[in-house]
Amino acid sequence: MTRHFLTLRDLSPAELGDIIRRAITLKRAQGGGQRLTLLDSRTMVLIFEKSSTRTRISFEVACTQLGGSSVFLSPGDSQMSRGESISDTARIVSSMADIIVLRTGPHDRVTAMATHSQVPVINALSDAFHPCQLLADIQTFYEHRGEMRDARVAFVGDGSSNVCQSWINAAAMMQFSLHIGAPDLYRPHPELVTAAGRRCTLTNQPSEAVAGADLVVTDTWAGMGQETQKAERLKAFHGFQVDSQMMAGAAPDAIFMHCLPAYRGQEVAAEVIDGPQSVVWGEAENRLHAQKALIEFLLA
Repeated sequence: MTRHFLTLRDLSPAELGDIIRRAITLKRAQGGGQRLTLLDSRTMVLIFEKSSTRTRISFEVACTQLGGSSVFLSPGDSQMSRGESISDTARIVSSMADIIVLRTGPHDRVTAMATHSQVPVINALSDAFHPCQLLADIQTFYEHRGEMRDARVAFVGDGSSNVCQSWINAAAMMQFSLHIGAPDLYRPHPELVTAAGRRCTLTNQPSEAVAGADLVVTDTWAGMGQETQKAERLKAFHGFQVDSQMMAGAAPDAIFMHCLPAYRGQEVAAEVIDGPQSVVWGEAENRLHAQKALIEFLLA
């Protein structure tokens, strides 16, 4: 049966742990002279309907390091821009390629691609979830703090963002507590919170979410497709900036993550993202290693 990766829930907790450990192994082996050949004579097709820096580079480099080749399609490069259905596109592309990476808007486009594809489909970002980011984030936590079980994680900002909603999935799977500090109008989907049970709590007071946290996470307040809402969102998230005062309420050895791009002076202060508690640069690099491990898992 073809395996897809549309949300973290497409993995079992044991499989998720295996992928993270494999990613760490691959990272340690980087530059050691061992040639990876999993994708020899195989092709990855990347269909990106939204712009990207880290996701595109990490997947294309991952493909190269695994011995394969990649084809990149931007919004105007495929017939989908002229109305061809995603189901037809999936059938055609999967008859020629070995794996598909889709970065898009509505999550149902990802599920439609997977439904009609003969090969694995990876969600490289949808409006609802960003599971590849979470692989890198979990790997980064492992490297700095070890196992996530019983850790305390705080997410501050837009609780309805794809990153936060993927953190909710991770909390239930990895058995840590997630405390979300978000304005009342920017809360995650209630079904996700209910499914996470006692592992997820909500508050509109960011200081409450951060109190005693081992990890503090934030994301941009106005993501792709939300540019017209920027003024409204800046007003709504006033008081939610992760600054040094907020970090002082976390555990003394707390670390800070951000999926990037970051806007200093908005969701995060420069002294935090550029300070000693920040692990964002290693977090960004880990996109490469985590995704290599994911590709191995899906194609093995």
